[in-house]
Amino acid sequence: MSDQPGEVVVLTDADALAVDAADRLSAWLAEAEAERGVAHVALTGGSSATGLYKELRARPAEALDWSRVHLWWGDDRYVPLDHPDSNAGTAYSLLGIGEVAGAGVAAAERVPVPAMNVHPMTNGEGGAARAAERYEEEIRGNLPADDEGRPIFDVILLGMGPDGHILSVFPGSAALEPDVPAVMPIPAPNHVEPHVERVTLTPGALPAARHILVMVPGAAKAEMVRQVLEGERDPRRWPARLAVLPQATWLLDTGSAAQLKAEKA
Repeated sequence: MSDQPGEVVVLTDADALAVDAADRLSAWLAEAEAERGVAHVALTGGSSATGLYKELRARPAEALDWSRVHLWWGDDRYVPLDHPDSNAGTAYSLLGIGEVAGAGVAAAERVPVPAMNVHPMTNGEGGAARAAERYEEEIRGNLPADDEGRPIFDVILLGMGPDGHILSVFPGSAALEPDVPAVMPIPAPNHVEPHVERVTLTPGALPAARHILVMVPGAAKAEMVRQVLEGERDPRRWPARLAVLPQATWLLDTGSAAQLKAEKA
């Protein structure tokens, strides 16, 4: 694992971070379409994604050929799509896609991703374990794999939790063990809300991805940003350390970057 990400960028605030994230994501998706005819992005949830999704929806639809973009998720809570804790449901609403966005949303106000290109994690019954199995099967059927059999996403979007977790991979998680499946169920965490079961990509997807975009706004996470980017290399304690990779761009704002010692772009 690299000691440094490919780039650490400090923006003025969360709004500027959202604009920069949208610029980078759009460019990477267009690059994938030009080179391979299709683009696969794993979306994230939480506050870090909200501004990005609003920014994407505000941009002209024709700025990118959304018909060739496939939306996946890095993790989600095992709840229905219309539940307020659903990462997929939140993205549906903010991007204006799918039925969750509401029948009253005009076509011109939606990000025009075809329904067949949207792949929620928790769609279907049978519990989180069965959802994880189904999702891995769906990924294997649609994405290329590297020499180690890891699925290759064009872009993986990440936030970082206050405990240093990424995806739904918490400190000490079984998902950090070697030789785990590409997708796993995660028991309901006790230390962060909401206290519900989850489904997550496991960290093996990160080094196989072509681009990783980690978005961490806010002064509340400044100490954790410092620990992850400049502290001891300890992924079991700080899983976000696994996103410190050459193809990873970390987008911070002045609040979240406040405790970093090194000078950043």
